[in-house]
Amino acid sequence: MRKNKNNNNFIDKTFTILADVLLRVFPATKEEKKAFEYYLNGLSAQDDGEYAEALNNYYQALQIEEDLYDRSIILYNIGLIYSKNGDYLKALKYYYFSLFINSKFSSALNNIAVIYHYQAVKAQEKNATSLAESLFQKATFYWSKAIKLEPNSYIEAWNWLKTTQR
Repeated sequence: MRKNKNNNNFIDKTFTILADVLLRVFPATKEEKKAFEYYLNGLSAQDDGEYAEALNNYYQALQIEEDLYDRSIILYNIGLIYSKNGDYLKALKYYYFSLFINSKFSSALNNIAVIYHYQAVKAQEKNATSLAESLFQKATFYWSKAIKLEPNSYIEAWNWLKTTQR
């Protein structure tokens, strides 16, 4: 398993050790273990800011992984990387793929809303009022779904919905 270069804190070290142990004792096929290893390597690379390496590992994991729930998480993480790099269309694509598999993935719903909200604010700054309103409505839709699934999460979104009377 890939080791995190900045593995200085207790939580990171503990996670690395647990992941190594899981890979050895996990009652899974060789292919499932390989997919899990690619996934963990992707997480580590993503944490280090090595996004190309992380994407490569996630794509490798997707080639092998059969479990739909696990696939939805991998797709979500790919969306996170594209979002972090400012490629919001690709990020949305992967968040939607994730939701197609797991419609109750509240983090994906939240991140879709965040992107729509961000784009709405940018449109508003350019006086594209109707586009901004349309994007705000999409943000409202996805935040409402995320909050319905996890009422105690997404407090800022909840406050925005309340203060804007959406």
